[in-house]
Amino acid sequence: MIRSSFTLIVYALIHPYVTAGQPLGTPDPDYIEYPYGEPPSEAEVELGKKLFFDPRLSVNESQSCATCHNPDLGFSDGVKFSFGANGKKLERHTPHLYNLAWNVIFAWDGRDMTLEEQALGPIESKAEMGMSLTILPQRLGSIPGYKKLFKEVYNSEEITAELVTQAIAAFERTIISNNSPFDKYIAGDKNAMSPAAIRGLELFKGKARCTECHDGENFTDNSFHNLGIKGDDPGRAKIINDDSLFGAFKTPGLRNIALSPPYMHDGSKATLEEVMEFYNRGGDGAKNTSNVIKPLNLTKQEIYDLVAFMGALTDPVIIERPSLP
Repeated sequence: MIRSSFTLIVYALIHPYVTAGQPLGTPDPDYIEYPYGEPPSEAEVELGKKLFFDPRLSVNESQSCATCHNPDLGFSDGVKFSFGANGKKLERHTPHLYNLAWNVIFAWDGRDMTLEEQALGPIESKAEMGMSLTILPQRLGSIPGYKKLFKEVYNSEEITAELVTQAIAAFERTIISNNSPFDKYIAGDKNAMSPAAIRGLELFKGKARCTECHDGENFTDNSFHNLGIKGDDPGRAKIINDDSLFGAFKTPGLRNIALSPPYMHDGSKATLEEVMEFYNRGGDGAKNTSNVIKPLNLTKQEIYDLVAFMGALTDPVIIERPSLP
């Protein structure tokens, strides 16, 4: 089924993105708010999966979405900064893709209001995949296998960039993590987490004040904060033309966070221990640092316990790479 851009625009406008104060919990796939009012078909998801892994979506056929969002590396890439198809280094660390089905605003700076927009951005970005949206439909249309699949899924003789990103977003909404030791623990299995992780959970909610930003079922308030990382990246300020948000970036979800080092928007923290040490000292004093960032006075043991808890959010999503047309 072909869904209209108008539907996506309405969905983006009515969907609030600040969700601070939500209790920790387990996301339920039965309660995904699909922008089109119904879940995608299995055929649409499979088409999106093929497109996600296909390097022919980049200008020189060298990179796919999965090049940077590698399922073997926690749907990130394991490096501080990736390189675009043109060989130039990107300016921000690649975020993971877990549980985007419940996300309500996308990218480090929140420039995308829908998952479809987020899927399209890297494809046409000259810094990333660099693909012309005029050439993309022509290239895919010249591949008999894709022509057949788009006809079967969308009943359309024409392949468009909009349909490409609709299919990719359909696949990305199936990348769901909700059966970690933490989920089993809160469901009643008190042996699912280690004693250190249990202590870490209490610190996470209490002394360490993590839930001021990392709350809800996916451990994010979907909002933007300057954490005190020094640098000249304007972040959210550039998107909404508000200098008070200079250096503010979206709170990342923490599902499977142990699988996707390094951390922060600039990849400046190699390990979760380094992340916690950064927060423990109250950031690094950058201008406009959020007032939620304050020294925590955590002991070494408490830092280890917090890291143990974040490890208990691990529920790897196994994705088999598809055969391509």
